[in-house]
Amino acid sequence: MLNLAPLEPVDYLVFGHLTLDQTPQGAVLGGSAAYAALTAAALGLRVGVVTAWGGEIPLTALGKIPVIAAPAESSTTFENISASGGRIQFLRARAPEINFLLTPEAWRRAKIMHLAPVAAEVAPILPENLRPTLLGLTPQGWMRAWDASGRVRPCAWQAAESALPAASAVVFSLEDVGGDEEQIEALAHFSRLMVVTEGAAGCRVFWHGDSRRFRAPTVREVDATGAGDIFAAAFFIRLTQTRDPWEAARFASQAAAISVTRPGLQGVPTPAEIQRCLVEVIS
Repeated sequence: MLNLAPLEPVDYLVFGHLTLDQTPQGAVLGGSAAYAALTAAALGLRVGVVTAWGGEIPLTALGKIPVIAAPAESSTTFENISASGGRIQFLRARAPEINFLLTPEAWRRAKIMHLAPVAAEVAPILPENLRPTLLGLTPQGWMRAWDASGRVRPCAWQAAESALPAASAVVFSLEDVGGDEEQIEALAHFSRLMVVTEGAAGCRVFWHGDSRRFRAPTVREVDATGAGDIFAAAFFIRLTQTRDPWEAARFASQAAAISVTRPGLQGVPTPAEIQRCLVEVIS
């Protein structure tokens, strides 16, 4: 077990694999948990991460965010290959599944808990001893399967019917469901609050039988990696603060738009950029 900082109570607790993302420049830190944790920290929250990690590279990109990690022979590793029809993704290694028992006592009263799997590594329902004010799901890792070569493709989320009613909010992308509108409609039926992100086109929010579309700001895209995770963390946090999903979606769209203008984890908005997003939404 790895602990990179003294264990103090946290406001935002994220469960999910930190990943090694293979790039032409070498392996870099990635994963939904990394992007969400850094976004929450930029928003001024105390953040903790529960993961499994092989220790191949230092976690310096996470700054002072404390990490509890089960040991792994290899970290979960992805390779993305650009193709004419979009990216082709391969899972090259997978770390062990995450046990909720790893959660330290000091973190069990976090106001927001975020289940952020990338390879079905965490159960979709919290145990009885973990009861946050807001449970957020980014189910991408339950909506993908991989073959013997490691190639990743969308698949049906088998536990959706039982997991979604227990969640406060769920965020996933149109790509995660392979553009399947029937699947989106079915998932919305079981969800209290659901957001489908659509890249440069913005997002759709489904709440109380209503659905609204929110356009994303127009920016020059450099790298969209992690934009959905940044959107989700910003959405969960602003929803907790305002209880207004429409405002939360507008704010998260602003934050995600900033993220695509820089590569990788550099895209996480800074505290100053977060404040500008708030001004844009409120004004």
